[in-house]
Amino acid sequence: MAVPKNIEVLTTIPFPDAVMQKLRSITPRIKINLHPAKQVDEIPEEIWKKIEVLYTDVLLPAPEKVPNLKWVQLHYAGIDFIQESALLNKPDLIFSSMSGGSAIQEAEYILTMLLAMGRNMPALMEHQRKQEWPKDRWDKFTPKELNGSTVGLVGYGSINREVARLLQAFNVTVLAVKKNVMLPDDNGYTVEGHGDPEGNLFHRLYPVEAIKQMFKLCDFVVVALPITPETRGLIGAEEFQSMKPGAHFVHVSRGGIVDEEALMDALNEHKLAGAALDVFVEEPLSQDSPLWKTENLIITPHVSGFSAHYKERAGEMFIENLNRYLHGEPVLNQYDPERYY
Repeated sequence: MAVPKNIEVLTTIPFPDAVMQKLRSITPRIKINLHPAKQVDEIPEEIWKKIEVLYTDVLLPAPEKVPNLKWVQLHYAGIDFIQESALLNKPDLIFSSMSGGSAIQEAEYILTMLLAMGRNMPALMEHQRKQEWPKDRWDKFTPKELNGSTVGLVGYGSINREVARLLQAFNVTVLAVKKNVMLPDDNGYTVEGHGDPEGNLFHRLYPVEAIKQMFKLCDFVVVALPITPETRGLIGAEEFQSMKPGAHFVHVSRGGIVDEEALMDALNEHKLAGAALDVFVEEPLSQDSPLWKTENLIITPHVSGFSAHYKERAGEMFIENLNRYLHGEPVLNQYDPERYY
């Protein structure tokens, strides 16, 4: 009987010690090579030549450097950058993303923004900065309550499924746009006890073609979906004009999905009461961008996915996928070139 060969794994991301210990204890067949690096040439050629599994953020070598590479697990959920990698042309190479690994913190960010906008926190903070006690505070600061409102989720992947779970505490009517409304469940990675893997928490699903119909009903709209040729430019002037007057808007996915000029127009014309953007067409956002001075717009520098626990959660998902790989099962969040994610 042939002895099973060892599996060489390279990670360019340093995990917490507890995660590294779990990885090494999966099976004696696995050899973990840890080489934190920012450039391909910082890692020895002999390491590249022997690895079968690569865990990395954006470090992708040329195909000829990795003759034995079979699977690449990426450290982040957003993997649109791999479209430019020659590794995509390597036959039978599997890519998988970290979709679901940041859902908890991103959903908390979204909930924070929904509550902050409903409470008009930007204007309140401005009065604090000016040391002003507004005389018209009742008229100006009566909130739009999240409780009992209607929230529209554009995209029903791991992030917005976790948002839907959190919104249950607020007696919210949850509507969602999904590419395939006939498949409400989620077969990607979900942290146990979180999200909506079975698709039970929304009140109604809408196809993408009916997005404006959904917008007419929503007090709050949240955009969290991958950028693809189909989603690029998905939300523009017509979509903003279809929204309920006084609605609030949150965008955390990728710049390019939302027309920033159209968003500014909707805010300046008071079609929208407020918006929060964590992603932009141009990043870093230039100092002369008109977005900075747009009234009722909260800007954050692409931080919604940040968490002190991210590496721990990412490590747990990598362990799950590594076990699947060892047993010949499909890994979670496998990249599909026809979907672009």
